[in-house]
Amino acid sequence: MLWLLLRLGVVARLRDFAERRTGSLLLQAVIFVPGLLLLLGVLRLPIGVYGHGLSLRYQQSIQGWGSWFWDWTKAELLNVGLGLVVALILFAVMRWKPRTWWLYFWFAAVPLATFLVFVTPWVIDPMFNRFEPLKDKNPALVRSIEKLTEKAGMPIPAERMYLMQASAKTNQINAYVTGIGASKRVVIWDNTIRKLTSGEVLSVVGHEIGHYALGHVVKGFAFFLAALLVGLYVAYRALQWVLGRWGASWGIRGQQDWAALGALLLIVEVLGFLAEPVHNGFSRMVEHAADVYGLELTHGIVPDSSEEAARAFQVMGEKDLADPNPSAFITFWLYSHPPIAKRVEFAHNYDPWGKGEEPKYVK
Repeated sequence: MLWLLLRLGVVARLRDFAERRTGSLLLQAVIFVPGLLLLLGVLRLPIGVYGHGLSLRYQQSIQGWGSWFWDWTKAELLNVGLGLVVALILFAVMRWKPRTWWLYFWFAAVPLATFLVFVTPWVIDPMFNRFEPLKDKNPALVRSIEKLTEKAGMPIPAERMYLMQASAKTNQINAYVTGIGASKRVVIWDNTIRKLTSGEVLSVVGHEIGHYALGHVVKGFAFFLAALLVGLYVAYRALQWVLGRWGASWGIRGQQDWAALGALLLIVEVLGFLAEPVHNGFSRMVEHAADVYGLELTHGIVPDSSEEAARAFQVMGEKDLADPNPSAFITFWLYSHPPIAKRVEFAHNYDPWGKGEEPKYVK
């Protein structure tokens, strides 16, 4: 879609429209950037509608179309607002440092990304789902989790445990860790509690505590920042080549032209696709580490903990309609977690205590 918009001159005409309306660079950005992002959002909408239709057909989702469209609208508005801020910073840096903008923009992106990770649990997540303290409706579960956190040697306050009302929109089950610093928290979906046994829920929570204890949010964020630096440099080099090859035919006057944003977005899309195996490989690594941590943490607290963990993985795979044995290539390129069959097998077989070995994480 981006290539077509560039090839057909739509991006350049949108730039021309903004320039005819005002000579102010700021106001041009206010017209051009939201216009381009909203146009892309509308063009991608049919794919999103088709995807939600599939999720309804296969009973992954129960979210009505009105609610879904409202969530889509909020997401697009957030995307436009954030995109405008990022574009203003990017083009200001481009005009200031034409050859090294990729480095200076990275310096600006670090605090911005840190701020977004920090405020997301407080500001953005509640825009799409309802959260409440886990202790309000599940005090017994909180007490059981506290036993796990005490064994882990890193008590997670009950105030950092939240229940997400996922059942209003989905039939799937999940839990996750999010935020940094004061916003860091463990979130459990209400579906997880309803559809799993208490032992299976604690196995899932043990996995999430593993992310918490092993600092995976911070490590993942550091990995993202490192990848962003490399990606920005590659994008800078690619932009010079793309503009030299097609800039004139696309009506782009140079990298400081607002229309260059379209070319840069196209480059980012391509780089994001090619970088998927790297990102997912890192994710599978930390997810496996959390699996190990969860098995070690629940051992001795949850009866038959390995079997409970294996059943939890099995139920999650069934509810998500996951392919239990995807091909090696699909796993390499697309899977952010190890395949379900491998997780079930590992849960059954991991037993350092029976072999007289030291556990890796929880002694």
